[in-house]
Amino acid sequence: MTSQSPEFTDRTVVITGAGSGIGRASAIAFAQAGAHVLAVGRRTDALEETAAESPRIAVHPADIRVPGAAEEVVRVAIDRWGHLDVLVNNAGATKVMPLADTTAESIAALFDLNVTAPSLLACAALPHLRRARGSILNISSTFGHRPLPGAAHYAASKAALEQLTRSWAVELAAEGIRVNALAPGPTESQALAAAGLSSTVIEQVKRDEAARIPLGRRGEPAEVAAWVVRLADPSTTWLTGQILTIDGGLELA
Repeated sequence: MTSQSPEFTDRTVVITGAGSGIGRASAIAFAQAGAHVLAVGRRTDALEETAAESPRIAVHPADIRVPGAAEEVVRVAIDRWGHLDVLVNNAGATKVMPLADTTAESIAALFDLNVTAPSLLACAALPHLRRARGSILNISSTFGHRPLPGAAHYAASKAALEQLTRSWAVELAAEGIRVNALAPGPTESQALAAAGLSSTVIEQVKRDEAARIPLGRRGEPAEVAAWVVRLADPSTTWLTGQILTIDGGLELA
């Protein structure tokens, strides 16, 4: 969706992890569709690069794991635009953690960002989503429902997010709030570097992933963002509780 859409005109969207990758591409896609977008992330410079793509994108630097951050994010959006229609829980981290190297602290840090923070954001946004009869879109992963040896706790955190999606969808359906999730496969982003892998290892991982994907390549953020916008589209009135996998066929391999 690259042109303004009546369905999104003047609607307000909050996107976490909007400084790069799928988050940035989604912020741009929503803005092109006519929405006001609050781009949330930890790196101010990266958020400003996202905002430079459209005057409809405003930025809010924040670590969503910090107590009170969820309420602050929602308050900023409401103070600026007066309503909130869509929450995209995109921020997350990948963690290579074989069982032999597992620690309580590493598990807690991973779940704080991938599970707890999205939950608290959804909670803070809920009163406004009720008024708007809006939607929540959670960004999972192919590995939320596919084994990932060596990074099992990352996969488990995404599996938890998928189950939250299904449960919230049933819990909130009577209030007209739709909740869905998108599960991308390996997509070009800074996630592997953020996981602490060296450039040599990253290139090998990318080659290995592309070789396993039936369509023969990793995804591009804009390809995923197009589906983020489609799932959040208010005209998609009868779709809730679904996990859409977009991974070039990887989950079938």
